[in-house]
Amino acid sequence: MILEGLVTTTDAAGLMHLAPMGPIVGEGFRTLLLRPYPDSSTYKNLVAHEEGVFHVTDDAALIARAALGKLTKVPSFDAAEKINGFVLDNCCRAYEFRVCSIDTSGERVRIETDVIQQHTLRHFIGFNRARHAIIEAAIMLTRLHILPRGEVETEFRKFRVVVDKTGGEAELDAMEFLEKELAEAPR
Repeated sequence: MILEGLVTTTDAAGLMHLAPMGPIVGEGFRTLLLRPYPDSSTYKNLVAHEEGVFHVTDDAALIARAALGKLTKVPSFDAAEKINGFVLDNCCRAYEFRVCSIDTSGERVRIETDVIQQHTLRHFIGFNRARHAIIEAAIMLTRLHILPRGEVETEFRKFRVVVDKTGGEAELDAMEFLEKELAEAPR
Protein backbone atom coordinates (compact mmCIF):
# COMPACT_ATOMS: atom_id res chain seq x y z
CA MET A 1 0.00 0.00 0.00
CA ILE A 2 1.21 3.51 -0.81
CA LEU A 3 0.58 5.95 2.03
CA GLU A 4 0.99 9.69 1.53
CA GLY A 5 2.88 11.51 4.25
CA LEU A 6 5.97 13.55 5.01
CA VAL A 7 9.60 12.51 5.27
CA THR A 8 12.19 14.37 7.28
CA THR A 9 15.87 13.87 6.51
CA THR A 10 19.04 15.61 7.63
CA ASP A 11 20.90 17.82 5.17
CA ALA A 12 24.65 18.44 4.97
CA ALA A 13 24.39 21.31 7.48
CA GLY A 14 22.53 19.12 9.99
CA LEU A 15 19.22 20.87 9.34
CA MET A 16 15.84 19.26 8.74
CA HIS A 17 14.65 18.77 5.17
CA LEU A 18 10.91 18.11 4.85
CA ALA A 19 9.34 16.54 1.77
CA PRO A 20 6.05 14.87 0.95
CA MET A 21 6.38 11.26 -0.08
CA GLY A 22 4.20 8.24 -0.65
CA PRO A 23 6.26 5.19 0.29
CA ILE A 24 5.11 1.63 -0.11
CA VAL A 25 4.43 0.50 3.44
CA GLY A 26 5.35 -3.05 4.40
CA GLU A 27 3.25 -5.28 6.62
CA GLY A 28 2.92 -3.94 10.13
CA PHE A 29 4.84 -0.78 9.18
CA ARG A 30 8.13 -2.68 9.63
CA THR A 31 9.52 -1.52 6.28
CA LEU A 32 9.15 1.42 3.93
CA LEU A 33 10.08 1.53 0.25
CA LEU A 34 10.85 5.14 -0.68
CA ARG A 35 10.97 6.12 -4.35
CA PRO A 36 12.45 9.62 -4.66
CA TYR A 37 13.78 11.09 -7.86
CA PRO A 38 17.59 10.96 -8.13
CA ASP A 39 17.92 14.76 -8.19
CA SER A 40 15.84 15.27 -5.03
CA SER A 41 17.21 16.54 -1.73
CA THR A 42 15.59 13.61 0.06
CA TYR A 43 17.59 11.15 -2.04
CA LYS A 44 20.85 13.06 -1.58
CA ASN A 45 20.30 13.33 2.18
CA LEU A 46 19.53 9.61 2.54
CA VAL A 47 22.65 8.66 0.60
CA ALA A 48 24.72 10.83 2.95
CA HIS A 49 22.97 10.05 6.25
CA GLU A 50 20.95 6.83 5.68
CA GLU A 51 18.31 7.75 8.27
CA GLY A 52 15.00 9.59 8.29
CA VAL A 53 11.50 9.75 9.68
CA PHE A 54 8.23 9.10 7.84
CA HIS A 55 5.22 10.97 9.26
CA VAL A 56 1.54 10.17 8.93
CA THR A 57 -0.48 13.37 9.24
CA ASP A 58 -4.00 14.57 8.64
CA ASP A 59 -2.73 18.08 7.87
CA ALA A 60 -3.40 18.19 4.12
CA ALA A 61 -2.39 21.86 3.95
CA LEU A 62 1.09 21.04 5.31
CA ILE A 63 1.49 18.25 2.75
CA ALA A 64 0.40 20.63 -0.04
CA ARG A 65 2.77 23.43 0.99
CA ALA A 66 5.66 20.99 1.41
CA ALA A 67 4.96 19.48 -2.03
CA LEU A 68 5.34 22.90 -3.62
CA GLY A 69 8.29 23.98 -1.50
CA LYS A 70 6.23 26.81 -0.05
CA LEU A 71 6.38 26.28 3.70
CA THR A 72 6.12 29.62 5.47
CA LYS A 73 7.95 28.25 8.52
CA VAL A 74 9.54 25.02 9.64
CA PRO A 75 7.03 22.97 11.63
CA SER A 76 7.88 22.39 15.28
CA PHE A 77 9.75 19.17 15.96
CA ASP A 78 11.66 17.12 18.51
CA ALA A 79 14.77 15.03 18.09
CA ALA A 80 14.19 11.45 17.01
CA GLU A 81 14.89 8.78 19.62
CA LYS A 82 16.88 6.11 17.75
CA ILE A 83 18.39 8.04 14.87
CA ASN A 84 19.90 11.45 14.22
CA GLY A 85 16.71 12.97 12.84
CA PHE A 86 13.55 14.96 13.39
CA VAL A 87 10.02 14.02 14.50
CA LEU A 88 7.33 16.59 13.69
CA ASP A 89 5.28 17.55 16.75
CA ASN A 90 1.89 17.85 15.07
CA CYS A 91 1.85 14.61 13.15
CA CYS A 92 -0.26 11.61 14.11
CA ARG A 93 2.37 8.89 13.84
CA ALA A 94 6.07 8.88 13.04
CA TYR A 95 8.34 6.06 11.91
CA GLU A 96 12.08 6.40 12.34
CA PHE A 97 13.90 4.37 9.70
CA ARG A 98 17.34 3.32 8.48
CA VAL A 99 18.29 2.67 4.87
CA CYS A 100 18.98 -0.99 4.01
CA SER A 101 19.61 -0.67 0.29
CA ILE A 102 19.51 1.83 -2.56
CA ASP A 103 18.78 0.83 -6.16
CA THR A 104 19.48 3.56 -8.72
CA SER A 105 18.84 1.48 -11.86
CA GLY A 106 15.39 2.95 -12.62
CA GLU A 107 13.94 6.39 -13.36
CA ARG A 108 13.11 6.65 -9.68
CA VAL A 109 15.47 5.47 -6.98
CA ARG A 110 14.26 2.60 -4.79
CA ILE A 111 15.33 2.95 -1.17
CA GLU A 112 14.46 0.04 1.09
CA THR A 113 14.33 0.89 4.77
CA ASP A 114 13.70 -0.78 8.11
CA VAL A 115 11.50 1.01 10.63
CA ILE A 116 13.34 0.99 13.96
CA GLN A 117 11.09 3.18 16.12
CA GLN A 118 7.41 4.08 16.02
CA HIS A 119 5.71 7.05 17.68
CA THR A 120 2.03 7.75 18.22
CA LEU A 121 1.66 11.46 18.92
CA ARG A 122 -2.08 11.98 18.55
CA HIS A 123 -5.15 10.42 17.03
CA PHE A 124 -5.57 10.55 13.27
CA ILE A 125 -8.63 12.72 12.66
CA GLY A 126 -8.95 11.42 9.12
CA PHE A 127 -9.37 12.76 5.65
CA ASN A 128 -12.68 14.05 4.48
CA ARG A 129 -13.32 14.74 0.80
CA ALA A 130 -11.81 18.25 1.09
CA ARG A 131 -8.51 16.96 2.46
CA HIS A 132 -8.31 14.36 -0.28
CA ALA A 133 -8.96 17.11 -2.84
CA ILE A 134 -6.17 19.26 -1.39
CA ILE A 135 -3.65 16.44 -1.65
CA GLU A 136 -4.71 15.56 -5.20
CA ALA A 137 -4.54 19.21 -6.25
CA ALA A 138 -1.04 19.56 -4.79
CA ILE A 139 0.14 16.43 -6.57
CA MET A 140 -1.26 17.73 -9.87
CA LEU A 141 0.60 21.02 -9.39
CA THR A 142 3.88 19.15 -8.98
CA ARG A 143 3.19 17.47 -12.32
CA LEU A 144 2.27 20.50 -14.41
CA HIS A 145 5.28 19.79 -16.60
CA ILE A 146 3.74 16.48 -17.73
CA LEU A 147 -0.04 17.06 -17.44
CA PRO A 148 -2.11 19.14 -19.86
CA ARG A 149 -2.82 22.45 -18.14
CA GLY A 150 -6.46 22.42 -19.27
CA GLU A 151 -6.96 19.07 -17.56
CA VAL A 152 -5.45 20.41 -14.34
CA GLU A 153 -7.65 23.53 -14.45
CA THR A 154 -10.75 21.37 -14.98
CA GLU A 155 -9.83 19.18 -12.00
CA PHE A 156 -9.17 22.25 -9.86
CA ARG A 157 -12.70 23.49 -10.51
CA LYS A 158 -14.01 20.13 -9.27
CA PHE A 159 -11.70 20.24 -6.25
CA ARG A 160 -12.99 23.72 -5.37
CA VAL A 161 -16.59 22.46 -5.22
CA VAL A 162 -15.57 19.60 -2.93
CA VAL A 163 -13.53 21.86 -0.64
CA ASP A 164 -16.35 24.44 -0.45
CA LYS A 165 -18.86 21.73 0.50
CA THR A 166 -16.79 19.68 2.96
CA GLY A 167 -13.77 21.70 4.08
CA GLY A 168 -13.03 23.75 7.13
CA GLU A 169 -10.99 26.93 7.36
CA ALA A 170 -7.64 25.14 6.90
CA GLU A 171 -8.83 23.39 3.74
CA LEU A 172 -10.37 26.57 2.31
CA ASP A 173 -7.09 28.42 2.91
CA ALA A 174 -5.12 25.56 1.36
CA MET A 175 -7.34 25.55 -1.74
CA GLU A 176 -6.88 29.31 -2.16
CA PHE A 177 -3.11 28.82 -1.89
CA LEU A 178 -3.16 26.04 -4.51
CA GLU A 179 -5.36 28.04 -6.90
CA LYS A 180 -2.98 31.00 -6.61
CA GLU A 181 -0.01 28.70 -7.33
CA LEU A 182 -1.77 27.33 -10.41
CA ALA A 183 -2.62 30.83 -11.67
CA GLU A 184 1.03 31.95 -11.23
CA ALA A 185 2.58 28.82 -12.74
CA PRO A 186 4.25 29.31 -16.11
CA ARG A 187 2.15 28.31 -19.08
